[in-house]
Amino acid sequence: MDSLTEANLKKLAGARSFERALGYLDAVSGVEVGDGWITASVHGTERYEVELTLDGPGGLTGRCDCPYGMEGNFCKHLVALGLRVLAQREALPRQRKAARERAQDLDGWLSAMSKDELLALLREQIDEDRQLRRRLELRAASVRGDLAAVRARIRDLLDAGPFAQYGYVAYTDARAYAGQAGQAASAIRALTGSGRATDAITLAREAMRLLAEAVESVDDSDGRLGQIGADLADLHLDACRAARPDPGQLARWLVGHALGDIDDGLTDIDPLDYEDVLGEEGLAVLRKSALEAWRGNRRGWAEKYLMERLAKAGGDVDAVIAVHAADLAPNGHTHLIIARELDTARRSDEALRWAERGIRETRDLAAVDTALVDYLCDRYTQADRLPDAVAVRRDHFRARRTLAAYQQLRAAARAADCWPAERGGALALLRADTERRQQGWYGGPVLVDALLDDKDVDAAWQAATRTGAHDRQWLALADQARADRPADALGVYLRLAEPLTEQTGNAIYEQLVGLLLSIRDCHRRLGTEDEFAVYVTALRTAQKRKRNLMRLMDEQGL
Repeated sequence: MDSLTEANLKKLAGARSFERALGYLDAVSGVEVGDGWITASVHGTERYEVELTLDGPGGLTGRCDCPYGMEGNFCKHLVALGLRVLAQREALPRQRKAARERAQDLDGWLSAMSKDELLALLREQIDEDRQLRRRLELRAASVRGDLAAVRARIRDLLDAGPFAQYGYVAYTDARAYAGQAGQAASAIRALTGSGRATDAITLAREAMRLLAEAVESVDDSDGRLGQIGADLADLHLDACRAARPDPGQLARWLVGHALGDIDDGLTDIDPLDYEDVLGEEGLAVLRKSALEAWRGNRRGWAEKYLMERLAKAGGDVDAVIAVHAADLAPNGHTHLIIARELDTARRSDEALRWAERGIRETRDLAAVDTALVDYLCDRYTQADRLPDAVAVRRDHFRARRTLAAYQQLRAAARAADCWPAERGGALALLRADTERRQQGWYGGPVLVDALLDDKDVDAAWQAATRTGAHDRQWLALADQARADRPADALGVYLRLAEPLTEQTGNAIYEQLVGLLLSIRDCHRRLGTEDEFAVYVTALRTAQKRKRNLMRLMDEQGL
């Protein structure tokens, strides 16, 4: 009981979930207090079942079947239940005592029954509770050693057909199906616990396949089937550790599973988790099988991933490089991955050569992975090879004439103390592009952006006047030129403001008021405040029905 405090609730959930829980206090219903646990329903996006455990080994814990809770998080619904109980904390000891007494009474009553009476009671419950019937049928088949019956029952539990309408299990029915499918995992786990781990391995594998088939027709938005898939993967590993199957056969199955048709993300199995079960013999078979599969399909994603995973685990950098080198991306991205792997292995010279090769082998530098360009230039800079960094940036800019590429060339050239010469060549290219753009050949006026970024306002203004510019660029020009060229800036602001007066919406009003403030500043610099007063009066008269605009103008003294 001492673990249930506001401080612990906030610690477990985090400040954000704790605050959000305050809005759910009235959504808690059906609170039931047991001896050490509290359950309730919380109505959020839908109805969620929550349970707090008060005296567990780790202190206060909780479970909720909302999507966030299903991921193992202490969610706002659990906090809401905890706060609801704390609001009546004086009643909790009495409620827990009553729960203990009820449990003792029930146990005493059951203990006093004869075998026939207990059987009659159990049969009555079986008739009323289909879930209980399924669990007991599975347990009975397991105890009899009837693997065929257990398999048939698991197949039934994983069959989504009874929940499907028009061949598909909708979101509203997915929870019920997941609840039934979860019983299959529980039954397989019970086999391991009862000393039949070999059977558990067989059924776990079949259940993985059946679940993968079922998920294709189930709306698993809440991720419940994903959790069941993860449970199946865990219990398969547990069963293997208990049964100790043939290492070679297990290794081949693991490779087959990793490369097979089951690609649903539900039963993701990492073969290296089985290292203790495989031993040296099994690991050797695992590596050999993975290598054979990769050699047969060097570009297969699953084959590459498995080989890379095994190579990294074994510390074999050359094998990792071989995997990537067999399928090099045309944009240099794979070269960058290899370079970074070599850096990690402290083989820096080889890493640099791979990065250089990536730039050299990229057919179209306009499409190169910019991270590779950045990596190579950083390496050159660290090695004091500044002219080489400038050369790479120059080539990249020539291929991909964007503002970002221009900025990166400028930074590299300034570091190498050669920016004036590089700038002249870069601007010449942008001017040529601008002329071609006017003829419909090129996409955008990067020249104006580059000159603005250089703070060369006069040149930027001339370029915009001669070749045209976007409204965004004209606004930036006006903002930078306003102090020295208020009349020119004023013309820009007035032109940009005019179309906004024909539009509505708070975002539009904010833009318009921002322009009005700039217009007012220009008039003040020009000494024409009276003209601005006339302009604003006319604007107010024309726009008076736009109340939010009028309010914003009032707030700014316009």
